[in-house]
Amino acid sequence: MAPQRNVSAWRPRVPGVVEVFHAHFTEYSYPMHVHEAWTLLIVDDGAVRYDLDRHEHGTPHDTVSLLPPHVPHNGSPVGPSGFRKRVLYLDTSHLGDELVGAAVDGPDLRDPVLRRRVGQVHTALALPGDELEAASRLTLIGERLRAHLRPRLAVGAPRRDPALARRLRELLDERVPQGVTLGEASALVQAHPAHLVRAFSGAYGIAPHQYLMSRRVDRARRLLLAGRKPAEVAAETGFYDQAHLTRHFRKLVGVTPGRYGRGTSWGKGT
Repeated sequence: MAPQRNVSAWRPRVPGVVEVFHAHFTEYSYPMHVHEAWTLLIVDDGAVRYDLDRHEHGTPHDTVSLLPPHVPHNGSPVGPSGFRKRVLYLDTSHLGDELVGAAVDGPDLRDPVLRRRVGQVHTALALPGDELEAASRLTLIGERLRAHLRPRLAVGAPRRDPALARRLRELLDERVPQGVTLGEASALVQAHPAHLVRAFSGAYGIAPHQYLMSRRVDRARRLLLAGRKPAEVAAETGFYDQAHLTRHFRKLVGVTPGRYGRGTSWGKGT
């Protein structure tokens, strides 16, 4: 089998994410190297073995690996089929330098919830327009990583804060088309991003990004029934483009915007 070296990389419009890197390698091994950013790594197929601070580690598919900045490491596939990996490079706004020592001591984390959340962030980052979702999920990932690295500081159940949740809902209602970043919302309501996301989800049973997309889709439904074209509706209701509208519209309504606008072949919407 010919060696595989398939790579995609980009920098999303999400604060704190330096780079997203997806790769499929078979016959390739990384030499010793360092990164300026934190490396948050999941392996979807195969496995990787690597040395970090002169100790050998591995990444089976159910592991999340967190490699600290400026600490040399390498990497090579385990077996002839190589590996497929997804990586987030994060700056210190999510994880501070004080956590480097703990990450060196235990970089591989067996945590199914964390593994699932990291995968969800990659899904949100794959297409433009879902930056609020990615940022919200990422702030909860940072919180869970810090709990692993500093377990004595881990907190119990999140504190309910209905007043804070209401302020965020009012802010989202005011900015349905233009949207708001998690950083802007946190500054405006004066709350830590992770607490803000948890307070809203706990109060309303829905994450802030899901609430905002629901409001946008509702507006899109009214405009489509008024005869507007999907491309126009996407621009007017705050979606990145028509494809972004179609993805969320189909998820929430069950049909595409074009089919919804025609209406007669499938019946009335709910």
